Amino acid sequence: MRKFRASILLFFSIAAQGQTDTALLAPAQHTMPAVIITAYEQHRLLIDVPAAVNTVRKQELDRYGNSAVLPAVNNMPGVKMEERSLGSFRLGIRGSAFNAPFGVRNVKVYYNGIPFTDPGGTTFFNQLGYYNFQSLEVVKGPGSSLYGAGTGGVVLINSLSDTWQPGATVHYTGGSYGYSNVATELNLDNTGTRHVLRYQHIAGNGYRQHAAMQNDVVTYDMQLIRDGKNELQAHALAGFLNYETPGALTRAEYERNPRMARPATNGIPGSAENMAGIRQDMALAGLSYKHHFNDSWELRSTLYSIYVQLTNPAIRNYTYSTLPHYGGRSVLSWRKEIRASYIQWLAGAELQSGNSSETTYQNNKGTPGTITEQRNIRNINASGFTQFTLSHKKWLLQGGLSLNHVKTNIEETYSSYMQVNRSYNIIAPRLAVLHKLNFSNSLYASVSRGYTPPNSNELAPTGSYINTGLQPVYGWNYETGLRGYLLNSKLRYDICGFYFTLGNTIVQRRDSAGGDYYINAGNTRQVGLEILLNYKILENKGIIRQFIVETAYTASHYRYGSFVRLTNDYSGNSLPGIPANTIATSVDVYTTMNAYVNLNLYYNDIIPLDDANSYYANSYTLVNVRLGYRYAATRWGADIFAGCNNVLSETYSLGNDINAAGNRFYNVAPGVNYFAGVSLSYKK
Repeated sequence: MRKFRASILLFFSIAAQGQTDTALLAPAQHTMPAVIITAYEQHRLLIDVPAAVNTVRKQELDRYGNSAVLPAVNNMPGVKMEERSLGSFRLGIRGSAFNAPFGVRNVKVYYNGIPFTDPGGTTFFNQLGYYNFQSLEVVKGPGSSLYGAGTGGVVLINSLSDTWQPGATVHYTGGSYGYSNVATELNLDNTGTRHVLRYQHIAGNGYRQHAAMQNDVVTYDMQLIRDGKNELQAHALAGFLNYETPGALTRAEYERNPRMARPATNGIPGSAENMAGIRQDMALAGLSYKHHFNDSWELRSTLYSIYVQLTNPAIRNYTYSTLPHYGGRSVLSWRKEIRASYIQWLAGAELQSGNSSETTYQNNKGTPGTITEQRNIRNINASGFTQFTLSHKKWLLQGGLSLNHVKTNIEETYSSYMQVNRSYNIIAPRLAVLHKLNFSNSLYASVSRGYTPPNSNELAPTGSYINTGLQPVYGWNYETGLRGYLLNSKLRYDICGFYFTLGNTIVQRRDSAGGDYYINAGNTRQVGLEILLNYKILENKGIIRQFIVETAYTASHYRYGSFVRLTNDYSGNSLPGIPANTIATSVDVYTTMNAYVNLNLYYNDIIPLDDANSYYANSYTLVNVRLGYRYAATRWGADIFAGCNNVLSETYSLGNDINAAGNRFYNVAPGVNYFAGVSLSYKK
């Protein structure tokens, strides 16, 4: 690890020395792309933000077939998204998902400024359709100073387009294994008020047995701006998701028939026999209001409510849950420019409250049998925060602090009565500094404290005991980064190295029937290097309008510190579920004849699957290609495309079950698969 850390320090030292020549780029000669970042309430150019932030815009999302954001997200260094089966996503930032059996944990997600992560710490990311993503910002590392609990980071989703225009759009994509994706979008303008209606229907049979999925999402977005001082937004979403879960395989089953569902073994039914799956319905409603008092003062407030109903026939039980929650967030900010200085101060608060209920039955081949367990769970998250930013000439200093109160009450009412109350009060500071080396290059460093209380699913896993001994995860993150533009702004680079220490790390376990439970694993040391390079090779040369290559590289040296479990000593071992290296490269060619090619390559290193590092998932290389033609007239437009994913027909496991009993780790991803689609648009 010393050599790894030394190499990072040496790299940044050399890079910083190489950037001190201000003659490399000059403002009069070059115009940098305007990438505006909203994270940490900045609304500044990315080069002026002292944090590890990556963005994905609509044109980048459209590289991969208009079906899922997964490949675009995986093109960010330090971020990994997995699809264990159709509809079952897992998202991790800097390894934050290694203790998550599914979904999004240890990461705070906001949808149009609405806290999308519930107060119990769970995010139903799969409830969003592809066309709900117009842009995506990922803040890596703890965002606790401004966004509450989470050691992994923050995801900011925006469903409103920056280039909005009245009109209508219809999309269709069809592909292998019965996949179909139909979407419509209607944009209306009523005296300056924007209305956006979207509907998306996705269905597929899945690559494996018992892996079918259907998802219907209806959304409404409204934006009203008056006098440049007042802005009102309204957002509503209704989602209806139903998917089958084929279950994980052993290595022998994986090699014999990777497309099979988990079979019955040792008296435990198979996935198909017990009709294992998820039925997940969500309703969301939120209002956001922004008011500019004057050039210095601004107030932004959000109120929302979300209701989720979850039905989960699993291999060993059948669970029905309701998870309503509501809350709000308000931020008051002041800013002032004084000669060569810029000052910003903000203060705010966020409150979330949820009351969920959970009833567990025996699973009689997909129908509920005898009741075995009943629980009510109350979660409250309250956070007050403040942040100060001072920018003077080439320097920017930013400090933030939050005071957080997290409370969980679990009441078990059947088959015996038990009540557990957990309460935490946490202070989370952050300090960052940035130095502009010249007009187009900057160097930053930050230190921040992160924390994650055990969420409801970890304290009280379905069908398992309430773990009263589980403790919160906490730690300090140190990082430094260098970003900017070189070679006449043709090359954009973003490099970050970090060192993150965690205490009481929560580790996932899985029993023989597929049930999850969790333990604290002492401390971990996480060292990482993240590099993003975007090079515009050609622009407006012959028939080539643009020829762009982008590469993202992630190196992860994640190790347990002191971790002894019974007679097993895992100290110094690699954290399971995290590859040491990943590389994502995309090549985009756009021609003057409106034809285009998108080529994507993704390499994933071997992955340890258990704490003992006795089992590994193989490395794999994915190649995806997409060809298309875009036609644009004054009012009408069309985009016709076709492509192939996993061109090399790799057999690999995606979304492995970590520390699974019986070594049942593997969830097999699709082999070679084809798709084709069309988008038709009309602009008023």
